[in-house]
Amino acid sequence: MKAPVKSSASSSPAISRAKKEEATALFALLEEHEHEQVSLVYEPSSGYRGIIAIHDTTLGPALGGTRFWNYSNDREALIDCLRLARGMTYKAAVAGLNLGGGKSVIIGDNKIRNREPIFRAHGRHVKALGGRYITAEDVGTSVGDMEFIKAETDHVTGLIGKSGDPSPVTAFGVYRGIKACARHRYGDDALGGKTVAIQGCGHVGYFLADLLSKEGAQLIATDIDQGKLKAVVDDFRARPVAPDAIYGVEANIFAPCALGGILNDQTIPELKVDIIAGGANNQLAEERHGDMLEEKGLTYAPDYVINAGGLVNVNAELEGWTMERARNKAGEIYETLLMLFEIAADESMPSYRAADRLAERRIAAIAKVRQNFV
Repeated sequence: MKAPVKSSASSSPAISRAKKEEATALFALLEEHEHEQVSLVYEPSSGYRGIIAIHDTTLGPALGGTRFWNYSNDREALIDCLRLARGMTYKAAVAGLNLGGGKSVIIGDNKIRNREPIFRAHGRHVKALGGRYITAEDVGTSVGDMEFIKAETDHVTGLIGKSGDPSPVTAFGVYRGIKACARHRYGDDALGGKTVAIQGCGHVGYFLADLLSKEGAQLIATDIDQGKLKAVVDDFRARPVAPDAIYGVEANIFAPCALGGILNDQTIPELKVDIIAGGANNQLAEERHGDMLEEKGLTYAPDYVINAGGLVNVNAELEGWTMERARNKAGEIYETLLMLFEIAADESMPSYRAADRLAERRIAAIAKVRQNFV
């Protein structure tokens, strides 16, 4: 069997001119948001192609899930991994957890049946980082996949019989965040009679639909997977719409719970809602789209603040918390968002910038403490 092919942003082997140009582009991407390390591995026997990005470990080891996705190209996969890793740093900081930010992606078809070789290879990749990065479940992966990783490394959470699937806690945090947005926008956090448009009916979207339905919210839903959409329609009487139609529906709240980059130049003008609050990561295609939402007068819950419940759930496993404590911690997203909206109003800035400022202040404060003890 051939040995895995490893590459790292910190190495500089002799390569061709074309490869040098690619490497220069890679370093530019790392420099943009000051990532500490990126590791890339190809393992030919299983076909494993994985990227692990570590953004910042000031507050603790980098924790972030493993995303398994069939990206259009390797550059798209790298950019997604880098953005997600940065988001995890800010998410942990705002949530008050002693964790840094990282993320990993596996490039390929996440519906393959023979998953063990791929995830055992990924486990070896995680192990090689010596505890700087801890992984967990994410889009395209399951708790069963985490068990395969566990066979190769202890640096994995979300295992069967422990914290397990983080989706219920993530959904509860998003639900609490939506109520905070309603209180900020309408002066009352009651959701009965409000219309919520849910984009993405996977685990988080389904559990969120359950919570909203129980409070009497009217639901509109979409998903590219018709089976997942049907479950939400049948179980919670949601009105189904086509994937592209979700942006133009009339609703009080838009809850993106699928992939990122959905708030952009094309979709923002279509929105007919008051509030955007959902579980998806990297909802803003670019930071300037956060400014566009502000100009449009929309209430926006920064994604890494409102969807921090999943991170809280896996942190509970690391810290030995009970599930009740994890759920209560996720519920604090309500108070965090209200505080962010106050900061945004007091300092005349969009909510996404207020969230960044809060995260950066905590990271800088801890970094300063550590420097003073060197």
